[in-house]
Amino acid sequence: MKKLAIIGSAVVLFCLLIWGYFYFNSEPSNVAEDAANSTKTVDVLEENDILVFTPRKSDAGLSVILYPGAFVDALSYAPLANNLASCGFKTYVVEMPLNLAVFGKNRAADIIDEAPDEKFVIGGHSLGGVMASRFAHENNNEIEGVFFLASYPDKKGSLKNASFPAISITATKDNVLNKEAYNKNKKYLPKDTTFVSIEGGNHGQFGSYGEQHGDGKATISGTDQTDQVTNALIAWLNTSVKTQER
Repeated sequence: MKKLAIIGSAVVLFCLLIWGYFYFNSEPSNVAEDAANSTKTVDVLEENDILVFTPRKSDAGLSVILYPGAFVDALSYAPLANNLASCGFKTYVVEMPLNLAVFGKNRAADIIDEAPDEKFVIGGHSLGGVMASRFAHENNNEIEGVFFLASYPDKKGSLKNASFPAISITATKDNVLNKEAYNKNKKYLPKDTTFVSIEGGNHGQFGSYGEQHGDGKATISGTDQTDQVTNALIAWLNTSVKTQER
């Protein structure tokens, strides 16, 4: 009976995942599609289910690994990735199985192993940030910093004793982020954590995939929010991260 119960639970979980994939799964916007094209300053390549945005000229000396939010296609983060690469930061956006980072927590390991000359920060949007913090917790010697976009670390991804810095970026119109859990889990952030709030931004506009179920209505454009997130990340990378590089 116990074996049957386990099998039954697994079937239910599988069905819920499939339902969630088709009900919540979002499509990248036209803006995201356009941002995934190579330009005069950025080369864009997809390999091994990873979108790689490489600066053609300047190299800032740090690379960025980004984990998408739940049921969000990696391509949806092309505008942010292109912005970061245009400023010299090579950026990897990782495609996840079923668009769920919980099934791809360790995908950053392959990126890091194949680029021994690069130094990395890792982070993500929503569920992607949670999984990124778990990876950083288990591989702290490989990481120079962690960023959270409408996200936070949990106990399994605790960074409270981390020697590297973090940045937490939220938005005032975000009705998807669990504010109670966010505040409760601040205790797992490093001592050196920068907090940024995007006035008028919402949860969905951390990517570029349209409206998200249950989200608040943004009072700024998606482009404006992407630019503000870009500026916050670049300021953090150039100050908090670079000043403590190991």
